[in-house]
Amino acid sequence: MAGPGVGAAAPRLSLLLLLVVVFAGPSRDSRTEAAVRTCTYTVKVKTSCASPARTSDAVSVAFGDAYRNEAYGARLPSAPGGRAFERCGTDTFRVSGVCGYGVCYLYLRRAGRDGWAPEWVQVTEPGPGAGEKPATFYFGAPLPDGVWYGHNRCPKAKAKAAAAARTNTTSAAASPLG
Repeated sequence: MAGPGVGAAAPRLSLLLLLVVVFAGPSRDSRTEAAVRTCTYTVKVKTSCASPARTSDAVSVAFGDAYRNEAYGARLPSAPGGRAFERCGTDTFRVSGVCGYGVCYLYLRRAGRDGWAPEWVQVTEPGPGAGEKPATFYFGAPLPDGVWYGHNRCPKAKAKAAAAARTNTTSAAASPLG
């Protein structure tokens, strides 16, 4: 014969096990390495006519969407013959990264002594119809040395929702407590 409270212990144990599975189980991020798609973006950079004739500055780019799908180009390569980023010139690069849903932020980082100045940077997403409206970010002045500098035009509501989804460990749908 069972003692007092034994019948109530079984549901509590089940609830405890369920909580352990929910909170100690796999990561909340549904994107696994196998599920993340990689895309190659076309990045056009127009160097300002106020920029030095040539530069040896190292230039990096990072851009992405409101959901933090990001592409990063560390030290964009020199064009054939080492003539990237010449005054008034336009250079085209290919940058690989996670496939996104519309580029809405872009940052550049310049390291060096020349004071290279971009006029604009244009990012074209791969895929059918994606290249019809590339995202263009305007600069027009020399970039500060060694600092990420750029524009964030992402809708604040989407960015906040994406950040909340990453930091929120429980949700009404996943909570065993309702």
